[in-house]
Amino acid sequence: MQARLSTMFQSLQVRNYRLFASGQLVKLIGVWMMFIAQDWLVLELSDDSATALGVVVALQFTPVLLLTLISGRLADRYDKRMLLFVANAFWTVLSLAMSVLVITGLVQLWHVFVFAALLGVANAVETPVRQAFVSELVGTRLLPNALSLNAAVFNSARIVGPAVAGLAIAAFDVGPVFMVTALSSIAPLVTVIQMRSSELYRPPLPPREERAAATVMDGLRYVGRRPDLLLPMVVMSVIGMALFNFQLTLAALAKTVFNTGAASFGLFSTTLAVGALAGALAGTGRRSRPSVWLVLGAAIACAVFGTLVGLAPTYWTVVALLPPTGFFMVYFAQAANQRVQLGTDAAFRGRVMALWVLVFLGTNPIGAPLVGWVAETFGAGVSIWAGGLLSLATALLALAWQLRRDGARVRFRVLPMPRFYVTEA
Repeated sequence: MQARLSTMFQSLQVRNYRLFASGQLVKLIGVWMMFIAQDWLVLELSDDSATALGVVVALQFTPVLLLTLISGRLADRYDKRMLLFVANAFWTVLSLAMSVLVITGLVQLWHVFVFAALLGVANAVETPVRQAFVSELVGTRLLPNALSLNAAVFNSARIVGPAVAGLAIAAFDVGPVFMVTALSSIAPLVTVIQMRSSELYRPPLPPREERAAATVMDGLRYVGRRPDLLLPMVVMSVIGMALFNFQLTLAALAKTVFNTGAASFGLFSTTLAVGALAGALAGTGRRSRPSVWLVLGAAIACAVFGTLVGLAPTYWTVVALLPPTGFFMVYFAQAANQRVQLGTDAAFRGRVMALWVLVFLGTNPIGAPLVGWVAETFGAGVSIWAGGLLSLATALLALAWQLRRDGARVRFRVLPMPRFYVTEA
């Protein structure tokens, strides 16, 4: 057991990665608290409008759609550590400004819209740079473990953040939650400063002429020539748009279908995150690039459980289904992430991971308003199970395409039932 735990957390033995992970954990707990508080604030300011909630989610991710590929080019041309510091500093300033508006009672719905869009700009720069920076922290050998631990950190925060936010909103209202978010975002700034540049696993930057010639289109052409990278990205783009909208759909489900309060909504998010954390930890022992079959199998399981959540008839049935849903969501997303990143040349990693972030998060501006409209028109449950069925169809089509491309077949074998005989003594 001790050896297993040592293997599971071996990337934490690297000082720079340990600093990185701790700073991310503190910040992300605050971010998840902010997401819960922001959703609750939008519902209060808009008379429980799921459409308004969808608009906010779309504004958060529209900059990802517009700017992420450019950010990936920056990551391949400049110092990723400095880019992370600038993006996180911008996030901190915005969070402080928003918390002041909420605490003073001056906040209006359009303020939340603007805040969401500006935070999306910071996120569009920070996320692809952070994804590409992990390989410089631990090197190629520990990269699969570090990527899985990143997901574990993310989902640990998603467990703690919503649970604390739900209780804090009930006790103190949303203002203090926004302030905690602002203060927590200082942590990555401190840890980035404390990292030792001499211990980074970074290749020397290309000459200035080569960096200037590195274009977004080169990255797109590189992925276009690689079906092994393109398939997980296509599947993720559909599932991310249709099903990975639980920030929106669970809030609507809790408030409009089951008529519960902020604490109960926090329980939805927490149980989803418990399963997600288990899914992240399940991948920490991986030492090599995941197979396409693993990625597609996890995608199918994720879609099946997501559909069941939408069809669940009671509050506690939803609570019971969310952990396996969260498990396969993260297990699929992490396996697909590792398949893409471990199959990419270092010279293209920033641009390829920017494209990954684009398909992972950038589809939200399209999906969130549509999901919000479906939730408001037909019910939150319908918006979830419809997204689940679309995701399932996509995963099955991808599986059929891969089987045909490889000339492989899926075989089902019925095992004989054991027979028991009674003999006389």
